[in-house]
Amino acid sequence: MAAEAPLRGFRLRRAGSAQKFGVAAGSLRGLLRKGCRLLQVPLAGSRLCLYEDGTELSEGFFRTLPPQTELVLLGAGESWQGCVSDVERLLAAFHSQRDAVVEAARKLLSDEQAPRRQKLLADLIHNLQENIAAEDRQEDSKWFEGLESRFKNKSSYMRYSCESRIRSYMKEVNNFISNVHPTARDAYKRIIDLMSDKLKSAKYNGCYFDRREEEAVRLCTTEGWFSCQGPFDRDDCPCKHSINPYSNKESRILFSTWNLDHIIEKKRTVVPELAEAVKTRDGREVNWEYFYQLLFTIDNLKLVHIACHKKTGHNLSCDKTKIYRKRKQTHEIS
Repeated sequence: MAAEAPLRGFRLRRAGSAQKFGVAAGSLRGLLRKGCRLLQVPLAGSRLCLYEDGTELSEGFFRTLPPQTELVLLGAGESWQGCVSDVERLLAAFHSQRDAVVEAARKLLSDEQAPRRQKLLADLIHNLQENIAAEDRQEDSKWFEGLESRFKNKSSYMRYSCESRIRSYMKEVNNFISNVHPTARDAYKRIIDLMSDKLKSAKYNGCYFDRREEEAVRLCTTEGWFSCQGPFDRDDCPCKHSINPYSNKESRILFSTWNLDHIIEKKRTVVPELAEAVKTRDGREVNWEYFYQLLFTIDNLKLVHIACHKKTGHNLSCDKTKIYRKRKQTHEIS
């Protein structure tokens, strides 16, 4: 008989209510049962979702949540859109202009400036004592709980977390060498070495998660807000997911469930295509920098919320015109 999962505490509330209750459970089913009993909601048709953005919980997603995550319990037929739902409730007091103000709030939360505006609205709605602006360990020690002492500020850890993801991609490219044709392995290894050198000089593109970096290279605002870039087959996120892992420990942990997703798939397409290009090069020079861009840069990477991470095949191919590059012609001087 499988051992039961350890109990973890969560903060539970009903949609439209500010009152929160602490509930401990080891499974989504158990949390639903306890929550429905406590808040007097019929179990049939009930669901749990994140307070932050309305993402509905599955058993698998539940296991990734950090303790004390704030959740909303929904009864049959109820819905929760995250921050927007509370904005509407809060602004209902403005009876004479309610529709106009709510529409304005929706627009504020849906354009390209949404992360900055969500920060302001979230501060108003939650009235939290979060220390988003704090950077150093001594300024926000709770944020650093569970992290090694070598991390002295938030940005250095966030940079490291991005580097770790990119390093794992490099490891996958390296491990694929056993699948490369024996006659092509030396050439494949040389390309790996070139990519490794370039990654080291780029500091493994840790700049993507570092809010101190220049706007052109980071994926967040100066405050640390990240916006989901949507599924691989869309130009934007239909749910307007956003998160600030710099704000508190729970958001930092939750951010680890977001994916740096390859648009043209790494395992199914890019790495096998690289191996094939090396094998069949027939005197041509493999354009390894093109593959580098596909594997390790935002040319082919999208930051996506777990709900927007589609695990189906992308059915996208590498650009055949970029796989090889022409050798520079040399002319003998007679």
